[in-house]
Amino acid sequence: MTARLIAAAAGLLAALIATLVFAHSASDAYLTLDSMKASATMSGDTLLHGQWDIALRDLDFVLSLDANGDGDITWAELRPRQGDIADYAYRYLRIANGTGPCTIRPIRQMVDDHADGAYAVLFFDVACSGRAKKITIDYRLFFAIDPSHRGIFVFRSGAGAATALFSPEKATIELSP
Repeated sequence: MTARLIAAAAGLLAALIATLVFAHSASDAYLTLDSMKASATMSGDTLLHGQWDIALRDLDFVLSLDANGDGDITWAELRPRQGDIADYAYRYLRIANGTGPCTIRPIRQMVDDHADGAYAVLFFDVACSGRAKKITIDYRLFFAIDPSHRGIFVFRSGAGAATALFSPEKATIELSP
């Protein structure tokens, strides 16, 4: 009887630990800039296209998106908060070239499922004055409240793709479009 009780307790403990590990997945966001689709405007400015996938669980922590507190963030709860999501996210992303700051123009938002949960997907354009030879990206989303957060960055260009990882220790990168 004691062996059964110990085995049951060990099984319950293992299940509890597995649940806790699964419930606390890493805080990651995915930022992609695409210069393959980039174009120079009539004035010679550089235009890049971007996509930023941010976990709803992380956004809920800072913006309280789950209005009814049921643990399930629905589109009905998200739709009226799109402006709040954009304001919060873009506050922590700065892009510049040699002539000064670039302008980030939000286009639209949607929701996508990743393996670890639902993500807000922000589509945007980046307009930089003149032909950008170097672009500096400064990414600081969630670093002040979660130093374990990472921004996974992909840059697509005619030369292929490059990746980088943003962290509190490495919040800024430079690239050539």
